[in-house]
Amino acid sequence: MTNSTSTTPAPGALAGRREWTALGVLMLPLLLVSMDVSVLYFAIPSISADLEPSGTQQLWIFDIYAFVLAGLLMTMGSLGDRIGRRKLLLFGAAAFGTASVIAAYANSPETLIAARALLGIGGATLMPSTMAIIRTMFTDPGQRAKAIGLWSGVMTGGIALGSVMSGVLVEYFWWGSVFLVNLPAMVLLLVLGPILLPESKNPEPGRFDLLSVPLSMAAVLPVIYGIKEIPSDGWKLEYVASIVVGLVFTALFIHRQRTAKSPLISPALFRGRGFAPAVVLNLISSFGMMGSAYFTTQYLQSVLGKSSMEAALWALLPTVLVGVAAPVAAQLVQKGVHRAHVVSAGFVTAACGYGLLTLAGTDSMWLVLAGAGVLAAGIVTVMSQMMDLALGTVPVGNAGAASSLLETGAEFGGALGMAVLGSIGTAVYRHDIPSGVPAPAHETLGGALAVAEQLPGSAGQALATAAREAFTSGMQAAAIAGAVLLLGAAVLATTTLRRVHVREAEAAESLV
Repeated sequence: MTNSTSTTPAPGALAGRREWTALGVLMLPLLLVSMDVSVLYFAIPSISADLEPSGTQQLWIFDIYAFVLAGLLMTMGSLGDRIGRRKLLLFGAAAFGTASVIAAYANSPETLIAARALLGIGGATLMPSTMAIIRTMFTDPGQRAKAIGLWSGVMTGGIALGSVMSGVLVEYFWWGSVFLVNLPAMVLLLVLGPILLPESKNPEPGRFDLLSVPLSMAAVLPVIYGIKEIPSDGWKLEYVASIVVGLVFTALFIHRQRTAKSPLISPALFRGRGFAPAVVLNLISSFGMMGSAYFTTQYLQSVLGKSSMEAALWALLPTVLVGVAAPVAAQLVQKGVHRAHVVSAGFVTAACGYGLLTLAGTDSMWLVLAGAGVLAAGIVTVMSQMMDLALGTVPVGNAGAASSLLETGAEFGGALGMAVLGSIGTAVYRHDIPSGVPAPAHETLGGALAVAEQLPGSAGQALATAAREAFTSGMQAAAIAGAVLLLGAAVLATTTLRRVHVREAEAAESLV
């Protein structure tokens, strides 16, 4: 293995004004990719009314973007190490913009799902490129910690901004406008990227392993599908078989990485102490973040009955705590507090946020907002620390592959969070909704509210009330599951990180 090209600073060198300006440019694709995760939250009622997706299709509209990202990130990260991270970033920007136009004018659930998949492909080229370029530009550990803190803040802020943009645009335009908002920023990136961003790649990466590409996809997607369907439909043979098939391909993929001369993910990356725990804990934190967002945004709009604009503006409140979480965590670690304690505290804090959600009723806006804010602050604390730890243990020449693996775990965790907790909530909703209601009302809360509007007088009001109570019960059940998982993650962080003492850049270069 070798380090990246000479355009990158020497190990330990301080970054200057150009690097910090380039970091600002890098935030554009990161902002858009994170926005696209949440941009459908407040648009989904309009999409449901226009395209009439089934409950399963609605979940796939949410999930397919993250699924494709998770499946292709490793491929794109390794490709960026070979052809150049800036080149891949600009290619992804063009692809992402094109897919956004297709999604904006989709005229059926199937078309929208396909367009979201194309957005996932474009996003998969953007995500590893941003983090890999940060690793190559900021070789000083202190500066890199600050840059990653900004990265985490923009990522989380993008999710919140996506919700706000969704609410504002749906209030005044049609739902497809939530995708067209991507275009101006992508054009700006395409103009400024070649000027400000340095190019970097591994000059001796070996041949690209094409066989690993389908293996990685086959390892991720069947497992996700099976896990998504089991909570709502039970342990059917087809779902169990899907998980088993995915696990078989996972084993084949791992074997391929161990035996190939030029694997997508080099096993040498895991020699860095702390890299494997960072990937796993980052996955769990993403699970917790996205699993809660699926419920809280729908709660504001469909349970409390707020307009898209009102719900989007209220959703900004939880981000207040997020803005200080990553910097405070970084300061604590720099002042000598063990990283294991900071990360464990972050998980416990996030679990407390889920605990607040378990207490919510159908008229508990402030409680839900407080729970979302506490949860997000805890999760951002964990994610910023895990990204800093992981990037500090890898060689610069493998920054793309390493960052793609870290982000694959995050996207995989986010998809699992929405799928698993969303399916738990859906299962409880379907159990609690009165029997005999029309099929759309039995599928989703949005469907029930649409049916209720067509029923006369007290019948419609009774159905709407029952549906809101059933949805809230589903959110409570999902919150209990999320809190248990995060408390377990706190214990895991304490046991796996307490002996991790990495001398960042020096440890990374020793792997070269």
